Formats: sequence, structure tokens, C-alpha cells
Amino acid sequence: MAGRRTFIIGGGCTAFIKPRGQRTTEDMGLEAATKALLDAGVTYDDVKIAYVGYCYGDSTSGQRALYNLGLTHIPIVNVNNNCSTGSAALYQANNAVKYGQVECSLALGFERMKPGSLGTNFPDRPQPTALIGQRSIEMEADLGENHGPGAPRMFDNGAQEYFVKYGGDVNTLAKIASKNHKHSLNNPYSQFRDGWSEEQVLNATKITRNLTKFMCSPTSDGAAACIVASEDFVHKHGLENQAIEIVAQALTTDGSTTFEGRSAMDVVGYAMSKQCADQVFADAGFAPGEGRDMVGVVELHDCFAANELITYAALGLCEQDEAHKMVERGDNTYGGKYVVNPSGGLEAKGHPLGATGLGMHFYIMMQLRNCAFNPVAIFYFNFVIDTGVSLGAGPMQAPGLFDIPDKRGKYGLIHNVGLGGAVVVSLLRRPEFYKEGGKDGRDRVGYNHAHECRPVTFADVDKVKSKTASQYLLERAKL
Repeated sequence: MAGRRTFIIGGGCTAFIKPRGQRTTEDMGLEAATKALLDAGVTYDDVKIAYVGYCYGDSTSGQRALYNLGLTHIPIVNVNNNCSTGSAALYQANNAVKYGQVECSLALGFERMKPGSLGTNFPDRPQPTALIGQRSIEMEADLGENHGPGAPRMFDNGAQEYFVKYGGDVNTLAKIASKNHKHSLNNPYSQFRDGWSEEQVLNATKITRNLTKFMCSPTSDGAAACIVASEDFVHKHGLENQAIEIVAQALTTDGSTTFEGRSAMDVVGYAMSKQCADQVFADAGFAPGEGRDMVGVVELHDCFAANELITYAALGLCEQDEAHKMVERGDNTYGGKYVVNPSGGLEAKGHPLGATGLGMHFYIMMQLRNCAFNPVAIFYFNFVIDTGVSLGAGPMQAPGLFDIPDKRGKYGLIHNVGLGGAVVVSLLRRPEFYKEGGKDGRDRVGYNHAHECRPVTFADVDKVKSKTASQYLLERAKL
């Protein structure tokens, strides 16, 4: 590929919480950015461009959040790409480094949402996704009548098409949702840590024809951030023992089948997800259809259990007609071929739109650093999956990532989709110069933030704020 090698050198995340107006985008953004800078061991002066993603907020909210770290004159670009907003911000931050604009960039995403189903803030004009919604409803002539709010109804139609063509049923969706809710027991950042069983998922309130409440992602408040840097920057700052390479990354939008075809799966992103994943693996140097066996851990966009089902094949994790069999075999969880959504996924950890994609990258970065591990991990995994009972805030580490004759280990894969539409897929891996041991982000943050969530203090902010620029807004915040 053209361009330079790029690396995620730091990441930070807030807890994802119920949207009750308890936090502002400014303080959530400051917490996530501070943690990411602490993790990377750099200050805001090292950041030369920033991209800030959010869907619900006024223009320049990104500036307002980052100005707390200093008024440094850097470009700050606000990003809105529906549910893929956070990854779209990272895509641009990555390209700024990759193509030599800067040596170090920041991607930040946050959201402050309202309870309940998503709606528009502009009722005086047509919604951009109205045409997609109409196309999905038209598919019901082939799939059977449906009901419910627009977004879950569209994804339900995608799952129903899969069932008709290939097999599986609502029980398949319940297995996926229960798997994610059990995974969330390990995640201290997660909004829900209930570990619902398949029976509880099936018996929850019906939202659409197939989807119940526990198969759907909740609205959430939260923030996440990642720092991207060049290889020269990594070596200059001695970050070889924590830098995770962005081997390949792509952003795609809808093709003709979304509007001209007769596929409910394509309407909710199957075709553009497949196009994006195929491009990423090709850019990483793999022949068509190859490379997936080198993936060990995945964070994919399960806004509804229906979307996780159809995304397996879109990413190439299985054949198109094998997704429900992959679920039956347990090849989407600990002990199977892949660990999919070890964080609990959007269904359990929450879905603050602007933060979601960056949170996914944070979790995979920590997996590839082997930071989400402890000595009782294997027992812990088996106990939680078998019983649904948590032993407390513990590991999300996918086993076997480094049990191959390649010190870089296996790849981590991230998939983030927004209808309207945009998909970002990223392929991450340890670089060949990765050095385990020694001082890393956990020392600078003060604890292992892969599986412990704490707030930041003003003392933390003082460590990473600009040392050369005005601190006017931060000083006001301290009053």
C-alpha cells in the first residue's frame, strides 16, 4: 500500500452508561483523551491534528472538549457518519499520519444521547436514511410482515432474509445475544453486566418480529479516544512495547444493490461490509478469500443480534450460508475459532454512537497488547460461559492470540457500520519490533485500564495537557 506504517500508541475509554444527563460531552471527552494521552506517554503538544466524532451535538463540540487540554491552534475536525462516526474519525486521523501530514494525531468520539429509540433532531426535513428504510419495508413483500421502530425493523428484515435463504431462526439470534451478554460480565466499561441466558433473551419484550429487547443495543452516553503515530514517532518515544500497527484500514459506502437490489441484508450493510473487508485483507497482502484464519479476535457492529449474524460472512469469517452453523458450533466465543465481541458488543456494553468505533479499537488494541489477561483467565472464561456468573471485573483476553510461530501473533479485526451509509474495517496486529515487558501505558495510567475503569483526576490532566499553550478553559473547569 502507499503511505507509511501507522500505529495506535494509546487509547482511553469512559464507562458507557445509561443516558440520564449525568455527564457532559466535554467532561467525557476530556476523560477519554486524557487516558489515551497518559497511555501513550505524550502530551497534547505532540498531537498535531484531531478528529472528533459525535452525532448528537452542536457544531464545534469537538473543539470545546479538546480546548480543556490547551489552545494550541491545531486543526480540529468534527465528524458525523451515523453509527460508524468514531471509526470514521479514526480513519481520518490514521490517514493524516499515513500520508505524512503529521507524526501524531488524535481521534476522539463521544455521545450524549436520549433514552429510547433513535429519532431525528430535525423533524422539519426528510431523514437521510428514509429511502433505505423504505427499501427495507418493500422487502417485506418477500419476507413477511414486520413491525416496530425503523432501525431494528430493518435489521430484523436482514436476519429474516438470512433465515429464508440459509437456515437458522430466532433461537440463533438468542444464542448470539446471550453470548454477548455473558462476555460483558468481564467488561468494567459495559453498560449492562447481567449475563442474560438464551431463555431470558427470548422471553424479553418483543421489539420486532424476531428481535427482543436483549437482542438490541441500548442508547448510551460515553467517550473513547485513540492516539495514532508514525513508526519514527514510536521509536523516538520508546513505545515499541505497546504500539499496535494498523496494518490496513478502509472506509466504504453503499453500492447499487442497496437501492436497486432485492436484498434486505444489503440494505443494512452486508454488501458494503463485504466490500470493505475484502479491500482491507487485499491491502494487507492477502489473496482473495485468504487471511481470515490469521484473525483471532473480532469486535464487530452488533447493533442488533441480527447484524452480527449476517456480518460473519460479510467479513469472511465463514461461508455465506454457514453463519448460523458458526453460532451453533460456538466458533464466535472462547474455545471456538474466533472470539467475537469479547467486550460484550454493542448489545451489552452500550452504543454511544460517536464513541462506539473508537471503543472497539481500544478493546482490540488491549487484546493485542495481551493486557486483558490474568493467571486464572482460562478458568474464568469457562466458568462465566458455562454459568453466566461473574467473578468480578476480570479478563476479556482472547486465548491463543500469540500461540503461533510468529512473535507478532494473530490479527485483531474491527467492523463498524453506519446506515446511510458507511462501513469502516480495520486490521490490527503487533509489529515485528514489539517488545513485551518494561514500562508501558499501564504504568503511566496507574492501573491496568484493559479491565479496570476509573475516572481521571485533574492531576492526570495536568500530566498530559499542553505545556506551551493557554489553559484558560481547564482553569475555569477547576473552579
